[in-house]
Amino acid sequence: MSSDKTPILAVPTNIITGFLGVGKTSAIVKLMEHKPEHERWAILVNEFGEIGVDGSLLQGQKNPEQRVFIREVPGGCMCCAAGLPMQIALNQLLSEARPDRLLIEPTGLGHPKEVLQVLSTDHYRQILSLQKNITLVDARKLSDSRYTSNETFNQQIAIADTVVGNKTDLYQQGDAEKLQAYVAAVGRPMTKVMFAQHGAIPFSDFEGDTSIHEHPPHNHHHGHSKPLASELPMPESGIIKATNQGEGFESVGWRFSPNKHFDRQRLINLLVGLDVERMKAVFITEDGIFGYNMTEDGLTEMELNETVESRIEVISSEVDTALENQLMQCVVSPLHQ
Repeated sequence: MSSDKTPILAVPTNIITGFLGVGKTSAIVKLMEHKPEHERWAILVNEFGEIGVDGSLLQGQKNPEQRVFIREVPGGCMCCAAGLPMQIALNQLLSEARPDRLLIEPTGLGHPKEVLQVLSTDHYRQILSLQKNITLVDARKLSDSRYTSNETFNQQIAIADTVVGNKTDLYQQGDAEKLQAYVAAVGRPMTKVMFAQHGAIPFSDFEGDTSIHEHPPHNHHHGHSKPLASELPMPESGIIKATNQGEGFESVGWRFSPNKHFDRQRLINLLVGLDVERMKAVFITEDGIFGYNMTEDGLTEMELNETVESRIEVISSEVDTALENQLMQCVVSPLHQ
């Protein structure tokens, strides 16, 4: 941080967490609609995969005049990401944005406790003012032992000041009550439970100090000895692939050079048929730039203002090895570019 500027002090900071496909990014996009015009906001996104798609999705949905600054920390478990890579990205983001509010979105497969520990160190104690931790949960998942027996899923609820039962428009009778009972058992005594559709959470629920304070972390790291795929220069082939594994899931992602344009209809036909836990993508197509988001509830498409290149990340218990060839078949031939 530059010495010729006033110190950055007490930036209101929210952690927005939740498991795969629960709607964290949608909640942030909704929250950005409530940003006061004169304020500068910063968003730090951590992703399980090494490719990094969330930053492109958020960046592509905002207007340049919106005064929102975004940085990504791709590359896996929060234990790694909450070490040096996260601190470097966070320091750069704070220095660039000098924000009036900071939003942090950890990966759905990462331990948010690690993030809280880093933000509780002496270095950040004066710079950041930790506000309410928001955890989004899809109450329909409470009948699935893959979720209720998952340490990360339960930790996300345990660190929450507010648990938001998202996607209420898809709930069956009794789902909301199940979530309230589960939070009473797993969460802390004063944890608030509320419900929302499409991540629409009142801004007032983000305000106010958190009641969670973690001890600073012990010195430990796994260390990335190689650069992340999101940072590699594009080879002549015009494609970069990266994989990651953890928490019982596998992620596979690809980056494509900007001169590879995709056939939009072929892409949609391919994406809608994917049998995966999660998929996020940004594609440069003949019809423009589009973002794609897939959960078990289906595929959504959104038109974006900008992107540097096409990217896709899929997360599943096992990813089909034929997917790369199928994606390349959606690239428009050079004669049509």
